[in-house]
Amino acid sequence: MAGEEQHEARPEPEDRAPGAADALPEAPGTTDGGDGRTVAETPWAYGPGSTSGAGAGEGAGAPGGGHGAPTVTASPWAAGGAIPPPPGQPPVIGSSTPGLPGPPVPLESNPAQAVLVGLLNLSCLGLGYVLLKHWRSAAVCWAATVILLVIALPADVDGVPPGALIGYGLFLLAAAADGARRGLRAPLVLGPAGPADAGSGRPSRLRFALPLAVVLLLVPVGGSVAYGAARDEAVEQSYLDRLAAADTLVKAVEGQSFGGAAENYRKALATYQELGTKHAGSRAGRLVPDRLAAYYRSVSVPYEQKKYCEAVEPLKHLRDLPTKVDRGLLTGLIGKADEPLAQSWYECGTSSIGKAGAERTAGDQLNALLTTFPQSPHATKVEAAVKDSIRTRAATLDGSSIDPCDTVTELRRVGTTVDLLPRDTYTALSRENGEAVEKGDFNCGVKQFKDKEYTDARTSMTEFVTTYPGSRRAAQARNIAIAAEIAQEAPAAGAKLPPATAPGGSRMVMVVSNDGPGEVELLYTGPITGRVTLKSCGTCRTYPGSLAALNTQKVKACTGPSSKYPKATLLLPPGNYHFLQKRDSSNTSMAVNKASTTKIESGYSYTNCLYVTSGLGF
Repeated sequence: MAGEEQHEARPEPEDRAPGAADALPEAPGTTDGGDGRTVAETPWAYGPGSTSGAGAGEGAGAPGGGHGAPTVTASPWAAGGAIPPPPGQPPVIGSSTPGLPGPPVPLESNPAQAVLVGLLNLSCLGLGYVLLKHWRSAAVCWAATVILLVIALPADVDGVPPGALIGYGLFLLAAAADGARRGLRAPLVLGPAGPADAGSGRPSRLRFALPLAVVLLLVPVGGSVAYGAARDEAVEQSYLDRLAAADTLVKAVEGQSFGGAAENYRKALATYQELGTKHAGSRAGRLVPDRLAAYYRSVSVPYEQKKYCEAVEPLKHLRDLPTKVDRGLLTGLIGKADEPLAQSWYECGTSSIGKAGAERTAGDQLNALLTTFPQSPHATKVEAAVKDSIRTRAATLDGSSIDPCDTVTELRRVGTTVDLLPRDTYTALSRENGEAVEKGDFNCGVKQFKDKEYTDARTSMTEFVTTYPGSRRAAQARNIAIAAEIAQEAPAAGAKLPPATAPGGSRMVMVVSNDGPGEVELLYTGPITGRVTLKSCGTCRTYPGSLAALNTQKVKACTGPSSKYPKATLLLPPGNYHFLQKRDSSNTSMAVNKASTTKIESGYSYTNCLYVTSGLGF
């Protein structure tokens, strides 16, 4: 079988000219500098499969040798043959002879490919590692993305914690950088082999892969946008929930007293204010004006129900809303409470006049009306309402009142209210009310006397005389007080009122003497009423008591000289009289109240001796 002839390489003959250098042949077709010959390139220098030094090239070996031993191609001048043709292509550095391992061939760097892998890793899906078939790194990317989704979903008001976002962002950047590093020289197959790009040597599919990687960046961007929209919706819903909670607070206390509901109103109003100002662009913020209108209707329910006293505080609160809530949110509500508040002040104040415990309330309500809305139609009606309140009650004192004592009590309350109103306007009404109270006090004492409530009548009339000493009714009030005091001991004395004026005609003389220790007071009532006080008799003594069963001896009082006894003279019209002797206990063992009855007839003079006896006759 034909094959290359084996030639043994051996050194040049020793008879070579001394000093001659071993010259290497030059490039093909060049002329040797020594003899002018053209030297062909040596196969081991440029041909395929050449090696440096004792490398082996591919060729037929000696029989039985095959590819076992390296074949050395002799230089053309050693064999004396013709010069071989030049190689068909440049030498490939790092290639090895078939059948023998050679050094690794470094791949050409590909920046576009590095960019592709980095961009794919930025897609949050680790696609760059998938392209590189680096599955562990891809799994790490997937795990990081899943963890972020677990933290982020479902979207809420607080969103993703900043630390998680920063950490994930740094992780993506690290994954992109690592992917770019790995993909710079990685042998990637992007699809079926195609023509190389001019001057780049990369397959034509790369030009489509890069735009696709950029498009895949829309995955995290779109996810961020979708998450932002979901979080915005969560925020909107949280605002709507807060708005609904505020509405519930208002509805829960509708119709209750303002004092008990004030805390709910305060919280709801704070929520409306915050949503309407700090979150005005939200759906909840845009609903705040309507909610405030509903708030106004809810708070003003007592006014709509004509509970004017209960409506005052809520309406004052509504009138002050511009100081608590942004005015721009109070569409149609500013000043709306003025007229209802004026009416409530008027109705509450006038209806409270004369009521127990409401004296100051009535005055405060009416004063507030006169001060806050002096030009209001309701303010101009206050004076007439107060005057009517006084005159209506005073009119009943002429006899139509069932109980003048109750009426005068109401008039006193009216007076307290009137005294709280501006003096320059209500001085005359205060004086008119005072006259009605005086009349009521007198009529109250009269009623008590007629009802045989002598103790109360005595107290009322005594106070009347003290309070109104210059009154034209003072004298009769004094007489009624005396008659009531006598009637406490002798009820018959209260059979009728003492007359308001003394009767005319003749009067009988009654001389009253004190024949006992201590000062004595004598009260009498009949056609006329009065009292006299006799001084103590210094030489008088107490007479022994008289018991009918043991001692029939009568007491002989006032038998001494007339000058001995303190005296008082009474001029009494004829008629029946009730007397009450009242002696102080300071000079006796006990207080002495002794009642008696005497008939005074015309044409007679009378004496009345007052003395003291011991209780048991000792």
